[in-house]
Amino acid sequence: MKKNFLSELNETQRRAVECINGPLMVLAGAGSGKTRVLTYRVAQLLNEGVDPFNILSLTFTNKAAREMKDRITNLVGSSDAMNVWMGTFHSVFARVLRVEGHVLGFPSNFTIYDSDDTKSIMKAILKEQNLDVKQYPPPYILHRISTAKNNLMSHEDYNRNAELTDYDKASGKPQMGQLFTIYHNKLRKAFAMDFDDLLYNMNLMLRDFPEILYKYQQKFKYILVDEYQDTNYAQYMIIKKLAANNENLCVVGDDAQSIYGFRGANIQNILNFKNDYPDAQTVKLEQNYRSTQNIVNASNSVIQKNKKQYYKEVWTDNEEGNKIILLKAASDNEEGSMIASSVFETKMNFQLANSDFAVLYRTNAQSRSLEEAMRRLNIPYKIYGGLSFYKRKEIKDLLAYFRLIVNNNDEEALFRCINFPARGIGETTLQKVILASNAYKKSSWEIIENAPLYNMQLNAGILQRLKDFSTMIRSYSVQVPIKNAYEIAKHIAGASGIYKELKQDDSPEGVGRLENIDELLNAIKEFTEKEHIFAPDGTLIENSIKSLDIFMQDIALLTDADTEDKNNTDRVSLMTIHQAKGLEFPYVFVSGMEENLFPSMQSLHSRDDLEEERRLFYVAITRAMKRLTLSYAENRYKYGEMIFSEASRFIDEIDPKYIDAPRKTPQQSMDNPWKVKTPPQPIQKKPLKLKKFEEKPDDPFAPFSASDSDDIRVGMTVEHQRFGLGKVMSVEGKGPNKKTTVLFDGVGEKQLLVQYAKLRIIQ
Repeated sequence: MKKNFLSELNETQRRAVECINGPLMVLAGAGSGKTRVLTYRVAQLLNEGVDPFNILSLTFTNKAAREMKDRITNLVGSSDAMNVWMGTFHSVFARVLRVEGHVLGFPSNFTIYDSDDTKSIMKAILKEQNLDVKQYPPPYILHRISTAKNNLMSHEDYNRNAELTDYDKASGKPQMGQLFTIYHNKLRKAFAMDFDDLLYNMNLMLRDFPEILYKYQQKFKYILVDEYQDTNYAQYMIIKKLAANNENLCVVGDDAQSIYGFRGANIQNILNFKNDYPDAQTVKLEQNYRSTQNIVNASNSVIQKNKKQYYKEVWTDNEEGNKIILLKAASDNEEGSMIASSVFETKMNFQLANSDFAVLYRTNAQSRSLEEAMRRLNIPYKIYGGLSFYKRKEIKDLLAYFRLIVNNNDEEALFRCINFPARGIGETTLQKVILASNAYKKSSWEIIENAPLYNMQLNAGILQRLKDFSTMIRSYSVQVPIKNAYEIAKHIAGASGIYKELKQDDSPEGVGRLENIDELLNAIKEFTEKEHIFAPDGTLIENSIKSLDIFMQDIALLTDADTEDKNNTDRVSLMTIHQAKGLEFPYVFVSGMEENLFPSMQSLHSRDDLEEERRLFYVAITRAMKRLTLSYAENRYKYGEMIFSEASRFIDEIDPKYIDAPRKTPQQSMDNPWKVKTPPQPIQKKPLKLKKFEEKPDDPFAPFSASDSDDIRVGMTVEHQRFGLGKVMSVEGKGPNKKTTVLFDGVGEKQLLVQYAKLRIIQ
C-alpha cells in the first residue's frame, strides 16, 4: 500500500475520506476533486481492514468505474481493488440478478435486450396487433414503458391507473396499457430483461424476498454512490433498502449539476438526503482546481439565482485569468465562422492542440453550422457522443431521396429510401430486383421503373407499388432544374412521408430527429437565399442556379471523410452540454446563447424546469479551464425562416465584472469581436511565430484582420486566410457585388467576392 496517501488531499477532501461510519453526503463543486475523494475513500476503507467484498461503489458510466479501479489499484494493489463491487447500477444489479433472479422465475443465463432489440420486439407486437406504427410509434411506446418501470410501476399497475389510461385515450393511444402487458409477457417468455428491468426487478426482489434483502444488506456494509443527484426513483429505492441496516452510505454529488430530469433523474434525492438520514454528516468540497478565478466567480454568480439548492461558495487559488468573452453574430452561420476563426487563431498563435478546444451547444441540430465552419478552415473535429450531423440516420434518409432524384442510378440511395417510410416493398422484392439487375445487366432503377418487362414473378400489388415509387421519384427529378433547392427539398420531406413519420414520435429522441430534419431544411433555405454561391474552398461559382444538385455537390464534399485518420485524437470536440458533463477543456465555447434555445422554450413553463436549464448553463461554464467564450446569433434559421433571436437571460445573470461585452462596430464580423484585455497564458507551450507575419500581433487572440474592401486595388499584394499571398489582377463591380481576381502564389488565380473574401492588404 502506498504510504501517506492521505497527505495528498486537502483538508476537506481528507475529512470526507476519513469519515468512515454512518451516512455522509459529500457536496462536490465543479472541479473539486470528486473522483479523487471516492477513490481515496475506498482505499481508506481497505486500509482500515474492511473486506473488499463488503464494499459497493456505484457509478454512472463504465468508464468512471474503470478509472476508479485503476486508481485504487495504484494505491492499494490489484487484488483488493479487483474484489470491490464497483460498476454502474445496471452492471452491478445484473450481476446480483444472475445469482438470485431464480426467485422471480429467471434463469442465471437470462438475456439482456438493448434498445435495438426492444424496438424490434415492439414493431413485431404492433404488427401482430394490427396497429399502425404511425399511431403507436415504437420509440414513444418504449419511452412510456421505461418511465413507468423507473417509477416502479408494473404493467398491472399501469392498467389500473385511471389517470394514465385516460391520458392514453386522450392522446389517441388507448391500447398503450395492453401493449405494455404484451411486451412484458414477451420478455418473460424469452427469459429476457431490458435495461429498465434490471432496476425494476432488483427492487421487486428486495421488496418481496426479505431473506435476499437481508443477505445483501450484510454483504454491502459500505456503500458509495457517485453522481447521486442523477439517480432516479428506482435507483434511490435500491440504495435506501440496501443501506437501511448499516447506514454506512456515502453519496457524492452536486445539486448544481443535476441536469438529467428528462431522463427521470430526481434532484430531490440529494436535496432530501438530510431528511432521509437526520444524523448524516455533510462535507462541502468547494475548492476548484480546474478553472481560473473569473470562470469560477462567474459560475457562482449564475447558480446563486436558483432557489432549490445547497449553498456552496466555490473558490480557487488559480490565476485570475481572462474575463468571459461574448461574441455577437448576425446569424447562426456567422456564429460558426467566428468560433472556427477564433479556434484557428488561438491555436496558431500559441501552438496549441486541437484537443484543447471544445464547442458546446444545447441541441444536436446546432452542430451543422459549426461543422461546416470547421471544415472551411480545415480544423479537424469530432462529434462527441454522437454522429456527425450529416451522418445521422434521419439526415441520411432524406439525403438519400435528394441523391436519387439527382442521379436515378445511385443504387445505395435507392435501396435506402425505397421502403422508408414503409410502402410495402420488402426484402424479398428487393432481392428479386437485384437478381434481375444482374441477369439483364441493367441498373436496379431501370428494373424497378420497367418491372412488368422482366420476369420477376411479382404479383399485381407489388408491381403497382414499384410503379408508384418510380413515378414519385420521376416527379421529383423533373423539378430539379425548375425549382430552387429549398422548394423541392421541403416538398420531398413532406410528400415522401419522412416528416410525418418523424412527427408521430414525440419522445425526446423523436423530437430531436425532427429538429435535425428542420435544421437540414434551414441549411438549404440559407443556401438558396445567398446572393452568391461559393465552392467549399471559398471561390465564387459563376452563373450558378441555386438548385438541389448544386447543394448536394457541396454536401458531398463536406461529408467526405475518406482521408480522415481514425487514429488521430487531436480534434476539436463538438458536443451537447449534457454530453460534456464530467469533462474539462482549456478553451470552451458555448454557442447559441439565445432565448427559446438556451434556456429552451420547453423550460419556460415552470420554475423547476428553468432551474434545471440554469444548472445546465452552470455545467457549461465550469467545463472551461483557461478561457470561456459565449456566443449568440441575432438571427437564426428555424423552420425555413430567418427568425430574430434575443440574447439569453443567462448572459445577464453573469456578474458584469466577469464578462467582456462584444465590440460594437458597423462591420463587426470583419473586426475583432473576441478581443480580450489581458491575453491568457499558454498552457506549457511557447508562442508560435508565423512566418508570413512580419511581427506578432499585439493581441495574440486577434483573428485575421481584413482590410476595408473599398481599398482593394489592381496591382496590390494581398493576403487570404486560406490561399496565402497573392497579387490583385482585376477588380470589378461595386458594393456587395464587388469581385476581384487574385493570382495566389502556388495556388493560381481565384475569383472572389470581396465582401466575403476578407483580404488583408500587404502593400
